[in-house]
Amino acid sequence: MLVFWKEKLVFLAVPKTGTTALEGALAPRASIVLRDPPELKHSAVYRYRRWLDPFFEKAGKQKMETMAVVRHPVDWLKSWYKYRHRDDLVGHQNSTRGISFDDFVTDYCRGQQPPHAVVGSQAKFLLDGQGNLGVDYLFQYEDPDRLMAFLNDRLGVTPELKRLNVSPPLELEVSPEVEEKFRRKRPEEFRVWEMGAD
Repeated sequence: MLVFWKEKLVFLAVPKTGTTALEGALAPRASIVLRDPPELKHSAVYRYRRWLDPFFEKAGKQKMETMAVVRHPVDWLKSWYKYRHRDDLVGHQNSTRGISFDDFVTDYCRGQQPPHAVVGSQAKFLLDGQGNLGVDYLFQYEDPDRLMAFLNDRLGVTPELKRLNVSPPLELEVSPEVEEKFRRKRPEEFRVWEMGAD
């Protein structure tokens, strides 16, 4: 999470959406950088609204606006699959070694997910309790030009992004049947991604 105090802007870091690269580029410009613990770095909307927003409002007598990046749900799961496929997780319950990507997506859609498929939810991160978008500005990972234009306008800087926290390269495809199941079982994941196009 990055806080830009003078600009009254808070960047909420949705995991696996390129936030590590953005934080690396923008941290020197930020007033506050929350890197650890992960619960603070990746504070979801509900956690931010409950704890940090009131603190910032009382501390500075100002209302902060929020922004975040959302990734296409299939690509987001690809990134998680790759991340959990790395060598240092072999033999760990979170490892995706020996599991096909279709099976990983299917496991993610279950009510009771096995450990390797417990990766959170972009929708739960970004939507409030009523299903409304909980951030002021949402950008699709797949449209970096729109995000960069916003950052340039709001912060007066266009960050140079370096690839950080990159998952191992793997060619992954989801079958049409499994993608249809994903869309049917988790429609909110696709709905929140579509909200980032506005």
